[in-house]
Amino acid sequence: MANHEITLSAHGTNANYIQQLEDRVDALESRNVFQDDVIDQLSGELATHQHAISELKHQIQLVANRLKDAGSLSGDNDDVEPPPPHY
Repeated sequence: MANHEITLSAHGTNANYIQQLEDRVDALESRNVFQDDVIDQLSGELATHQHAISELKHQIQLVANRLKDAGSLSGDNDDVEPPPPHY
């Protein structure tokens, strides 16, 4: 409090100084509201992307399981050629 009193007494009760302070506070409040809105929008986008990633992971797991099952069905070693003699 002492610093504020010193600052105000140094500047006096100049209406211009008070108006500048009010303008600065208004600007900060406006920026704060804007930032809150942007944060809300980004949060929504993040939730959307997280859901999409989750769905894609699930689909990849399904494809991997199908490939694994298809590989085990055709896993007959008769179809595989033996390596050449120089191996």
